[in-house]
Amino acid sequence: MVQSSSENDTLRAHFMFTTRPEIVGTFGVAASTHWLATQTAMGVLERGGNAFDAAVAAGFVLQVVEPHLNGPGGEVPILFWSERERAARSVCGQGPAPALADPEALRKMGMEMMPGIGLMPATVPGAFGAWMTMLRDHGTWSLADVLEPAIGYARDGFPLVPRISQAILAVQALFRDEWHSSADTWLPDGKVPRPGSLHTLPVLADTYTRIVTTAIAQSDTREGQIDAAMRCWYQGFVAEEIDAYCRNTPVRDTTGEKHVGLLRFEDMEHWQATVEAPVSLDFGRYSVAKCDIWSQGPVFLQQLGMLRHAGLEAHAPTSPEFVHTIAEAAKLAMADRAAWYGDPRFVDSPLAALLNPHYLASRAALIGDRAALTMFPGALGGRAPRMPDPAVAERTLTAADTRFGVGEPTFAALPPVTEWAERELFVGDTCHIDVIDRHGNMVAATPSGGWLSSSPTIPSLGFALNTRLQMTWLEPGLPNTLAPGKRPCTTLSPSLAMRDGEPYMVFGTPGGDQQDQWSLAFFMRHAVHGMNLQESIDAPAWHIDHFPQSFWPRQTTLNRITVESRFPAATIEALRARGHEVRVGDDWSEGRMSACTRERDARGRLVLRAGANARGMQGYAVGR
Repeated sequence: MVQSSSENDTLRAHFMFTTRPEIVGTFGVAASTHWLATQTAMGVLERGGNAFDAAVAAGFVLQVVEPHLNGPGGEVPILFWSERERAARSVCGQGPAPALADPEALRKMGMEMMPGIGLMPATVPGAFGAWMTMLRDHGTWSLADVLEPAIGYARDGFPLVPRISQAILAVQALFRDEWHSSADTWLPDGKVPRPGSLHTLPVLADTYTRIVTTAIAQSDTREGQIDAAMRCWYQGFVAEEIDAYCRNTPVRDTTGEKHVGLLRFEDMEHWQATVEAPVSLDFGRYSVAKCDIWSQGPVFLQQLGMLRHAGLEAHAPTSPEFVHTIAEAAKLAMADRAAWYGDPRFVDSPLAALLNPHYLASRAALIGDRAALTMFPGALGGRAPRMPDPAVAERTLTAADTRFGVGEPTFAALPPVTEWAERELFVGDTCHIDVIDRHGNMVAATPSGGWLSSSPTIPSLGFALNTRLQMTWLEPGLPNTLAPGKRPCTTLSPSLAMRDGEPYMVFGTPGGDQQDQWSLAFFMRHAVHGMNLQESIDAPAWHIDHFPQSFWPRQTTLNRITVESRFPAATIEALRARGHEVRVGDDWSEGRMSACTRERDARGRLVLRAGANARGMQGYAVGR
């Protein structure tokens, strides 16, 4: 592909002065959404651990220091490259629905949609099993060593970033009036903690310490202790406490009523994380790997396939042509997501048809000069697409109690302005971590779920459960309709790219429905226009809304594009002239990308690079 033009050279010159340098080293690199997690990963590498040890240690730290974005009761998909095996793998840390999650039974209770908060939407919490599986099979460090940083921050204290205080402020009434265990955890002395103050999570520290102590008592080998830890979680005291709390604690949720949870010990004791071959698609020199169709990862690949011959190299990344073309490809891919994506263990997966070059070429042919105003999923193999009924979301929202929040806080409206809280500030919903070590091992992971505001703290464990079942439908006959044992189609979507047949990049971002939009545009800026990692992250970004939202109340918005105000005024006006409903956001409001790369220089030495997002002032990349 053409790497530059006079227009692109001008743009590159503009972005040479980035918010921070692209990190370059030969020993190791790490990038994440929080500086403490990044530094934890780098510290593990410095002390002889590999990328798998580093990512696991950082992942558990993220549960502590970004509790509004993920937690121990959440989930994580992981993509990694093993240099020893010379292979890429996907770890599915997305737990399934409980046996009691019967959509017909819920409809008989008067529900048309799974609540967005509370105990009912919980799946088996898969993050612990996914991290432990990768650590056991590919790491070198012990259970105690990888959990030590997270336990230390939970017991001794970690600084609250402003968004944590804002998240607590937004739900303080819910905590005080209803979720008293959460008030005990997040309202010290009955007050919302101030940004920058040190906060402790002693009960969570005790939970992880008990797991380590039990595991060491049960085995004297590294692998045996990790297996014992997973038994503690899924067949031991953690599963028992989750079962007891879900059975016996009615919790108020978005229905306005109180419900007990559906998750039981039996759901957890038979579950384990699975390791799979990722799905991939070629794009010029690159081949991008994503998780299977139980995630929204194939949305990225569908866009890649549509954009193979779009001529994006001729259009600068801030031009209306660049933004319009990618936005229209995203509309088509997201329509297919709504019509076809679901757990392939339960539905006939059309993934091969969705990624077929002829199908993607036919979809690309639908991209014109004007913005599409309707959703248009494709027909596959003679089967007509089936879309969710948008009226369900409207009826659900009309009847719901939204005083205590909605399903997911990516663009949550915050309380009135105080001296340290702003209204409608981007607060995020997820985390991300990338690591590459000196051996060439690579990890990309996107932890989420178990947000402090999504479900009450389980008093005996010190953490909340996830609410991932809100991403399913109770409407019969859809590929993502709720069923016992079925995984909800998650938005979580790490990425791994090969270049010229060699492992090259791990990258990703939080952002729910925006993840495979922000990461796709980042990739295009880097792969097509040759911008370095930090330039590609810092460049003005956008997202579209043109699909049923993945989170409660699942409303459908059409033909809206939100762009950062740093875009040229001429681009914004040109997009409006093409028929887009354009909303202009703040200067630095779109995306929380991070990325790491590896490549050999002319002498065969491994050169490592990293970049991280400046938006929100907490993502960092490090390396040496």
